[in-house]
Amino acid sequence: MLAEGFEFQIGCGIMRKTFEVSVEKEQLIFSAAHFITFADNICESIHGHNYRVRCHVTGDLEQNSYVVDFIALRDHLLKLTCQWDHHVLLPTKHKTIRVEVEKNEVVARFENRRWVFPEDDCALLEIDNTTAERLAELIAADVVDGLLNANQVSWKKLSVGVDENEGQWAFCHLENDGDS
Repeated sequence: MLAEGFEFQIGCGIMRKTFEVSVEKEQLIFSAAHFITFADNICESIHGHNYRVRCHVTGDLEQNSYVVDFIALRDHLLKLTCQWDHHVLLPTKHKTIRVEVEKNEVVARFENRRWVFPEDDCALLEIDNTTAERLAELIAADVVDGLLNANQVSWKKLSVGVDENEGQWAFCHLENDGDS
C-alpha cells in the first residue's frame, strides 16, 4: 500500500500522486441544431449533431477517498445535456449574428438571412459562436460553479470534451489556481 500524503518514494525517486475521475456515459448525448460563422462573414447553413460529452476531474481525495462523486458528476452533466437536447443553439455574444426574443419567438439575423424559432425550442447561450470548443467551455464553467465549488471539491484540473461528429472532439481544460 502506498504511503499517505501527496508524495511518496519508490526506490531512489520521489513520486507525486494524482487522482482523476472520468465520466463518459451513453446518456450524456444531446441532439441539437446550430450554425457557426467563419471569418465573420461566412455563415453555415443550420444543421444538427448528436453531441457527446465527457468530463475528467483531477484533484485530491476527500474524506471518502474519491475526487468527486461519479453519480453527482454524471447527474450534473446530464442536467446540462438535457437542457440543450432537441434545441437550436444560438450565440448571444456574436459580433454579427443578432439574436432577439420577440413575444414567444426567437429571431436570429445574419446579414440578409433571418431565422425564426419558437422560444421554447431555443437555447440562448452566452458565447460568441456555437462551436464545440465554446460548448465545452460553457459546460466546464457550469461544472465548476454548479458542482465542484458548491460541494467544496478540492479539484486541480477539469477537462470537458464535446464530440460533435463521432470522433471530432473539442476540449476545454481548466486549472484551479487554488482559490476554488
